[in-house]
Amino acid sequence: MGSTSEGDSVPVPPLRPDDLLDELQARPVAAGGTRDRVHSLLEAVLAVGSDLELSQVLRHIVEAAVSLVDAEYGALGVIGEDRRLSRFIPIGFTDAQIKEIGPLPSGHGLLGEVIRHPGPLRLAEISAHPASSGFPVGHPPMHSFLGVPIRIRGRVFGNLYLTEKRGGREFDTEDESVLTTLAVAAGVAVDNARLYTQARLRERWLTASAEITHRLMSDAGEEEVLDLLVSRAGEIAGADLTVVAAPIADADELEVRIAVGLDAEDHAGLVLPLQGSFGGAALRTGGLVVSADVRKDPRITAGPPRWAGLGPAVAVPIATGEGRARGVLLLARAAGRPLFEEDESAPLAGFAAQAAVAMELAERRRDAEQLLLLQERDRIARDLHDLAIQRLFATGMTLQGATRFIDHPEAADRVLRAIDDLDETAKTIRATIFGLRAREAGPQAKGLRARAVEAVERAAEALGFSPGLRMTGLLDVAVPIEVADEVVAVIQEGLSNTARHAQAGRAEVTLDAGAELVVTVTDDGVGLPTGGRRSGLANLGERAAALGGSFDAGRLPHGGTRLVWRVPLKDG
Repeated sequence: MGSTSEGDSVPVPPLRPDDLLDELQARPVAAGGTRDRVHSLLEAVLAVGSDLELSQVLRHIVEAAVSLVDAEYGALGVIGEDRRLSRFIPIGFTDAQIKEIGPLPSGHGLLGEVIRHPGPLRLAEISAHPASSGFPVGHPPMHSFLGVPIRIRGRVFGNLYLTEKRGGREFDTEDESVLTTLAVAAGVAVDNARLYTQARLRERWLTASAEITHRLMSDAGEEEVLDLLVSRAGEIAGADLTVVAAPIADADELEVRIAVGLDAEDHAGLVLPLQGSFGGAALRTGGLVVSADVRKDPRITAGPPRWAGLGPAVAVPIATGEGRARGVLLLARAAGRPLFEEDESAPLAGFAAQAAVAMELAERRRDAEQLLLLQERDRIARDLHDLAIQRLFATGMTLQGATRFIDHPEAADRVLRAIDDLDETAKTIRATIFGLRAREAGPQAKGLRARAVEAVERAAEALGFSPGLRMTGLLDVAVPIEVADEVVAVIQEGLSNTARHAQAGRAEVTLDAGAELVVTVTDDGVGLPTGGRRSGLANLGERAAALGGSFDAGRLPHGGTRLVWRVPLKDG
């Protein structure tokens, strides 16, 4: 029968209590309502405002609306950032009906009409309206319709939809007036619930930030802290996939270091370009980026699709306001789930920034500890030089001078061997002092021993276990810098191949410096392919040949692989 439709020019009822009471009194009276109707409306207003959990408030609103206008079915649709329905709460349907109908409405047809023209809409016959697009299979028949918008601070939050007034009657002007008044009260209740939800959400983000800071300040490793970052962010934001990617030094690329959740194995370990990836878009812009559907996001152009089953997504740099970006945090929800609303995503930027500050402070603390360690090494080096070596030298001189007084040949021989041992001991101590005092700039600031340890530790994450490491000889003294660089590359390449191809449960690296330097990498995996070699090993032979050495890779008798890389060392 009749219908009314208003645009954005519809006056927005203010949220002041006195005006709201006037609204509650004036609308039913103007529509000729009875005392019972007014009483029911006031009870409904109290009901929708009695809860602070947003999901419960929304359900109370629909239940109150259905009861007030005596409707068979009701629903509340929340409008998302893309002007589609991001949430839909139906009342009056059985679980079997909802399952048979299939996906809930997203805002097409008649429901979209109320979104596009936010004002009351009343119909005697749904199918007669030009915007009506029919009902899906399994949907119960519906004829009469009444829809009104719910506004919060001048903005349309969602719409109330009522259908099938009981007894086959039509919704009248009084129903419209009552429902519009309820929508005013609903706007206040929803606003209060959202403020409460925001406060709780901020509290959870602050608690998580404090936990991360405490963990970093308690000597936790960066990987452990990133695991905690992923866990808390995914839990608070309700994400189905959480990813942390870090920029690769001197390259316009990102490496996915951690991926947890839906199809995480498709994302873990990926190397992605900054240009053409969703995480790269966040790093390039330096701020939060949001996608309604990450599968169709135009910013993602690199590589094959890896977002099957996912929909809404948000990414934010892990960086301080003026500091370097330490990574990017990406959260995604399964396809069909609600978008990341501004209320949910806004605290994420602060959380990531606080995590970056905590990581920066932890790095500065480690630098200070490293400085103290270097100072202690200087002290030990001075003590070794001033005390141990001088005494060994004096003792050697004394024994050497005493040999001319020894008549027994065997005794003289033993003293000479002791003098040689003292010389070797002094040489070893000198090498130790040299290693302690090494201060070269760049990656060579650490000796080969320390660099080898770091290379093995870095490989542990990809392997899933910690490889063994054995080192013998004067590695920090006898091995030239250029050879040490090659040794680190050999360790990295050997363990990388083990991680990618070997399916190993154990691996070991040995370094032995004598007349030649020998680097051996072994594992207990599936071994090299028959008649061939793993890709990536050819360059190890080239590295050895360039230094006058050799390289060999072979299968072990009982399974596994042994890589042997050797180069000669200069005398002296």
